[in-house]
Amino acid sequence: MIKNEKQNSRRSFIANVTKGVIGASMVPSIVTAKDSKRHLEELVRSNQNFGPNDQVQIALIGSGGMGVADASTCITVPGVKLVAVCDLYDGRLAQAKKRWGNDIATTKDYREILRRSDIDAVIIGTPDFWHKDISVAAMNAGKHVYCEKPMVHDISEAPAVIEAQNRNKVVFQVGSQGMSSLGNEKAKELLKQGAIGTLNYAEAFYARMSPEGAWQYPIPADASASTVDWDRYLAIAPKRPFDPLRFFRWRNYRDYGTGVSGDLFVHVFSSLHFITNSIGPNKIMATGGLRYWKDGREVPDIMLGTFDYPDTNVHPAFNLSLRVNFVDGTGGTNYLRMVGSEGSMTVEWDKVTLYRNRNIIDATDPLLKTKNNTAEEKQYVYERKKMVPPEEMIYTVEEGYKGAHFDHHYNWINAIRTKGKVTEDALFGFRAAAPALLCNQSYFDNKIIQWDPEKLKVIS
Repeated sequence: MIKNEKQNSRRSFIANVTKGVIGASMVPSIVTAKDSKRHLEELVRSNQNFGPNDQVQIALIGSGGMGVADASTCITVPGVKLVAVCDLYDGRLAQAKKRWGNDIATTKDYREILRRSDIDAVIIGTPDFWHKDISVAAMNAGKHVYCEKPMVHDISEAPAVIEAQNRNKVVFQVGSQGMSSLGNEKAKELLKQGAIGTLNYAEAFYARMSPEGAWQYPIPADASASTVDWDRYLAIAPKRPFDPLRFFRWRNYRDYGTGVSGDLFVHVFSSLHFITNSIGPNKIMATGGLRYWKDGREVPDIMLGTFDYPDTNVHPAFNLSLRVNFVDGTGGTNYLRMVGSEGSMTVEWDKVTLYRNRNIIDATDPLLKTKNNTAEEKQYVYERKKMVPPEEMIYTVEEGYKGAHFDHHYNWINAIRTKGKVTEDALFGFRAAAPALLCNQSYFDNKIIQWDPEKLKVIS
């Protein structure tokens, strides 16, 4: 049934391209009518004076690089105010006051944040191993939550997050920003229209070389047991003497982070599942190694993952290949590419490039069937050329687009105000995190993982 639907939609897509309905130029706008309406609503809101019931007061828990980026973006949404910051390092708390004002309340205990009645929502930008505990505690305190990806540190933690969201009826958003991008929305639309035919393969690649890109984050000169609340940091982790590397470069260690898969692959799973309506793969395999950054880290700097997606009532069976290389001397490349029977598309957050094979022949198309002409008749046959769609179409965003990061926070805040839905709730977040975390398990255990994406459990 899926195949027939794709054939019909592909014919429709080709017909529309030829007629100029789709892709009137080689660089058509990526913005749809729905997008325009959303941005118009945003413009209207930005000119409103928000009352006490409209203003959303937020707090940041975990003021590292991503936490700061999240909070800084979120407060650009009209009617949002940052009132408190929590972090375990003195330097970050001092910097929070410099960055956002002396009236910002600061603390090293996230529970103080959750006890405050003047805080509506929290952004969780902590290391991965704290995501579950703080998310659940925040939702139990009635706070709306924006939690950085991956949603959990281990798949066993996810049911508690989902249950807390459902029971407390709060708005929970996982921080994979691409989920709210115009690029993802256009890719979803193009796939449904049959622009690449039937999906059979997808791949993504992340390449980095710089020290910071490979998680060699700078260590402050004053980092010590007196400026970092080390005991609180390890409250739910194995105890060990103070080590600034494990605090400031936590992604390198399995007790606190989730490696390249949890940092980067999870973005691909979120986007891919949104575009295809998939709930996840059922077979997971990984390999890789520590090739360059031999700095004491416990996770690979090169990882390759392969994933089998089964045939479902919403998409055909397809394969996914993911690669990360932190030893790339070419300067770095990031992309998500989706390949179908009739073409492919490269998906970015603000751009989609569609590549079509103009030589594809559909044997079922009656227009392509020819009759048996006599020799005399063949003298007069005129093979008239056809209009053909372009082999490459580039969809780009309109000038002034604020980006996927803004849209993701805007969607979260708007859902809080309207009691609406977000683009990546706890269940969706689990289905994106699970294959990323199981990719790590496959690598470290050196085995193939069988996963049930419907029942959300590993198959023995």
